[in-house]
Amino acid sequence: MHTQKTFHLQTPVKQYFCNHILLYWKFRKRHVKKKGANLLFSQNALEAEGTRPTLGQERILKAGAGGRLGIMCRTQAFVSLLLLGLRLPAAKGNCGFFESEKLCICSLLEESEMQDILECLQATTYELRGGNLEQFAIFSGEMLSPYFIDILKALPVTKLIFTDLIIPEVLLPGALEIASHPPLLSEIEFVNCTFLRTASRHYTVRPSPLQVSSLRFHKVTAESLADRRNDLTGLTRWLETLEKLTLTESQVTSIPCKIGQLFTGLHFLDVSGNRFQDQSVRSSFCQGAFPELQELKLHHNRLTSYDAVCETVAPHNMLTHLDLSQNDFPPGFSPSSECAWPQSLRFLNLSSTGLEHLEWSLPPNLETFDLSSNSIMTLDLSLPALKELYLSNNSLQAVPSVEHLPHLEVLSVDRNQISHLPSQSLLQLKHLQILKAGHNLYNCSCSYSWELQDLARKLSLLANWPQDYMCQSPPHSRDSLVTLQCNQAPTSHGPMVILLSSLHLALCLLLI
Repeated sequence: MHTQKTFHLQTPVKQYFCNHILLYWKFRKRHVKKKGANLLFSQNALEAEGTRPTLGQERILKAGAGGRLGIMCRTQAFVSLLLLGLRLPAAKGNCGFFESEKLCICSLLEESEMQDILECLQATTYELRGGNLEQFAIFSGEMLSPYFIDILKALPVTKLIFTDLIIPEVLLPGALEIASHPPLLSEIEFVNCTFLRTASRHYTVRPSPLQVSSLRFHKVTAESLADRRNDLTGLTRWLETLEKLTLTESQVTSIPCKIGQLFTGLHFLDVSGNRFQDQSVRSSFCQGAFPELQELKLHHNRLTSYDAVCETVAPHNMLTHLDLSQNDFPPGFSPSSECAWPQSLRFLNLSSTGLEHLEWSLPPNLETFDLSSNSIMTLDLSLPALKELYLSNNSLQAVPSVEHLPHLEVLSVDRNQISHLPSQSLLQLKHLQILKAGHNLYNCSCSYSWELQDLARKLSLLANWPQDYMCQSPPHSRDSLVTLQCNQAPTSHGPMVILLSSLHLALCLLLI
């Protein structure tokens, strides 16, 4: 939960920024041009827009040089810092600073005045929420003033988040140019935003190099990326250095080949929750696209062909992580054995894909393999480098052989139909650290109950022991803890032991 704090403008840092904001405003007043963007908060600009000035704007227009400083430091300062470069002359906003997270959140839908907002200048993360920026599309394309650039260079911001906004694409160059000046800024996110393609044009960024390495789009709406490569030509210098791109739950069907070829330095790509199909995956990962990709997430798309995915990623010899979970591979399908996985692949997630068995070749150097939440009944693996194997929530009736998994450290077989754990085989795994085997159908004979307890003692990291280990049989032990059944066993056989001892004594007396 965010905890908001009230502040007073006393520190030299805040005074520094107040002075620079004042200088910036003086600069814009002296350099009035014909373009409306240079009449920021002037009477002419407000009349041209057909709007009346707010109380804060009236104060700024009427105040002297000293008055401007105090008023600007008490009102809308953060919104000015973030939005002046986007040429939004009448932007209003209410901001709050949350000290524990170094987070400043500004809402463009709220017009109430926020006192002492310059404390937001201590924030490392800025979030701008709610508003339609379409009316400001005509104010794009100006150079940033030196005063504004000085302010940006002094900001400690590391992350910018834009949420619930309607954004004309012509404003993006200005946003990216602003992002080129804060020296610590490394992440930009757009969440639940709509991008408007207002005109056919090339989006260019001026020479300042961008330090941003991570770009995230979540639940965004935009026109198709098809035939958009020319629009991005001016961004090539930055796209070549971008390392992390996330584009999730945005109804994307493909990434055009020519656009993929621009991301020459990308290491991480997450396109989960979209509408990629087998053919569109092939076309998106054409020759030369994402050449340095190391981690690819295709979780929850519309993939049905294991072969198509294998053929797609085969040329990517730097790929280490691949997530194909929550796709719909047909049960019982038999992929070809001709496809060769990249030797570099270390992590593979095939959870929740409907698999019933695995009878094909796997990446030979896998270290983590997730097959949980499928319908697998039997499994035989030979992966000498494997360290983590996740088989939770399947239909296994026995623990798979671990003979060819000598380096296994984590084994998860909970929520299956297993009645017995092979203690001897498991204890031979010298590197095993975690065994998760609860919620199975254990047969609680006394001898096996003792065996399982002995295994729990030797494997001190047996997960959730004993509360997740319940008996399924024999009938009188059903739904009782394995440990409870074992402890009761000697008592339940007491009368029989006494009877046998008495019979033995009587037989000895007769023989005498």
